[in-house]
Amino acid sequence: MDRLGDTELDLVSSQRPVSTAITPSRNFFSTFLPQGKRTPGKLPQTSGSSPSQAAVGRKDPSTNPPPAKSKDGFQAKEVKPVSSQASPSEAASSQPQQATHPSSHPRHKRVQDHEKERRELFSKPPAQTAEKRGEVGEVEPPPDTSSDPPESCSDSRGCQSGRERGGLSAEQPFIKLSQEEYGEHHSSIMHCRVDCSGRRVASLDVDGVIKVWSFNPILQTKATIMSKSPLLSLEWATKPDRLLLLGSGVGTVRLYDTDAKKNLYEMNIDETHPRILSLACSPSGSSFVCSAAALSGDSAPRLPVPVPGQLLLWDTKTVKQQLQFSLEPDPVAVNCTAFNHNGNLLVTGAADGVIRLFDMQRYESAMSWRAHDGEVYSVEFSYDENTVFSIGEDGKFIQWNIHRCGVKQSEQALAQDATGPFILSGYSGYKQVQVPRGRLFAFDSEGQHILTCSSSGGLIYRLTNREPALESVLSLGGHKAPVVTVDWCSAVDCGTCLTASMDGKIKLSTLLAQKS
Repeated sequence: MDRLGDTELDLVSSQRPVSTAITPSRNFFSTFLPQGKRTPGKLPQTSGSSPSQAAVGRKDPSTNPPPAKSKDGFQAKEVKPVSSQASPSEAASSQPQQATHPSSHPRHKRVQDHEKERRELFSKPPAQTAEKRGEVGEVEPPPDTSSDPPESCSDSRGCQSGRERGGLSAEQPFIKLSQEEYGEHHSSIMHCRVDCSGRRVASLDVDGVIKVWSFNPILQTKATIMSKSPLLSLEWATKPDRLLLLGSGVGTVRLYDTDAKKNLYEMNIDETHPRILSLACSPSGSSFVCSAAALSGDSAPRLPVPVPGQLLLWDTKTVKQQLQFSLEPDPVAVNCTAFNHNGNLLVTGAADGVIRLFDMQRYESAMSWRAHDGEVYSVEFSYDENTVFSIGEDGKFIQWNIHRCGVKQSEQALAQDATGPFILSGYSGYKQVQVPRGRLFAFDSEGQHILTCSSSGGLIYRLTNREPALESVLSLGGHKAPVVTVDWCSAVDCGTCLTASMDGKIKLSTLLAQKS
C-alpha cells in the first residue's frame, strides 16, 4: 500500500501540467485562425480528421475522440492513473520520480499530501473548464499540440497531410481534385460553354470548328461541326437543351440539333449587319436575342465612332423576327448579352462603353449608363440579381447597382491577361492578337466566387462587397498560352471550371467546395 500510494501521488503530480495546458490551447486557435471566420462554436464541424485541423498542427488526427465524448474522454484520462490501473510502461516512467521523494517521510504525511493533490486535481476551476467545453461543444486538441511552437507544424504529420491535400486552410473554400485536358481543337478557342444540364460542352475555335463533347464520366467527343462560313458566336438553347445556336460572320444564325447531328434551321438576320457578335436564349426557350454588327476590320486602327449594330429578338418556334430593340443614343454593336433567371430583364454591353438594361415584358430600355472607357467585353447578373458585373476594355471589373442607375457598388482593376486583348507571342517575332469574344468571367453556384482568365490558367476570386472587390483564392494553372474564355459548371458540392486558351487546349478543373 505504501508503494501504491507513492505511485498514485507521482502519477497525479505528473498529470498536473495536462490540465494547465488547456488554456494555452485556446490561445493557439485564437492566434492562428482569423477573427470572424472561425469561432469556437464552429469547431465541431471541423473535428475528426478535417483538413482545417490538420493545417493548424495536429500531430495525430486519428486519435481525436468524437465531440460528444470529449468531456468523458478527458475525465477518464485523468482518473485512470488514480484508479491504480496504470500500465507497466506508466509505472516504469514514474520510478525515477519516486526516487526524488525522501523514503523517511511518515506514512500519514504521504497520505495528507496525496489527498491534497487529489483535491487540487479535481478542484472547481478544471471542472468549470471542462463543463464550458461541453456546453459549446468544443473539442480541444491533444495537450502536446498546445505546448508546441507554430514552427513545429512543419514537422507534424497533420500539416504534411494538409499540404498534400492541396494546402487547405481555414480560408480555402475549394480543393482542386483533378485537372483534365480536352485537346481536339487545333487553333485558338473563341467560345466554350456548358449546357443548362451540365452534361455537354460546346467549344468553337477561330477556324470555325465546333466540338460538342461531354466530360462525365470521361472526355468524349459527341459531334464535330465544320462551318464553311466563319463563326463568331455560340450559345446553348435552354429548352430543349440539346439545341445549339451558332452565329456566323455572314449574317446567319443556325439552330443545330446535337443529338441528331444536323441543322434544323438557318435564319438570315441582316445583310447590312452580317457579324453576329452575341446570342442569348431566354430561360423559357421561346425566344433568343441576337446582336448583329456591321463589318469592321479588327486589325485596322480603332475608329473614333463605334461600329453600328442592331439588337434583335427572334422567336425560336416560328423562326421569325419579333422586334428590334432601340439602342440609344445611336445604334451600336452589342458585344455581350445576358438574361436574368426568369427572362424579365436583359442586360447588354456595347462597343460604346454603355450598359443597357431592357424590360423584356415591355420590350424597351429601362435604363442605361456609361460603364467603361472603351468597349464592354463581358456582363452578367449577380446571384441575387440586384447588381450586374462587367469587364471592359479599360481593364476594370465593376459591380453596378441596377436600382440606382449608374451607381458603382465596387470596382477593381484587373491585369490585361484577364480582360484582353489577348496576345500570344512565338518564335521569330510571331505575335497573335485576339479580341475577347467569349465569357470573361463566371460565377460559382452560390455567387460568392468568380472565375477569370489569366496568362497561365483560371483564377478564382472571392467577392468581398468591399474594397478591394476581389480577394484571390485559388489559381488553377495548367495552361501554356493565355486563357481567353471561361465557364463554371456547378453542382451541389463539386464543380468543374473550364478554361480555354489560345493554343486550342481546354482544361477541366474539378473542385470540391469546402463548406464553412
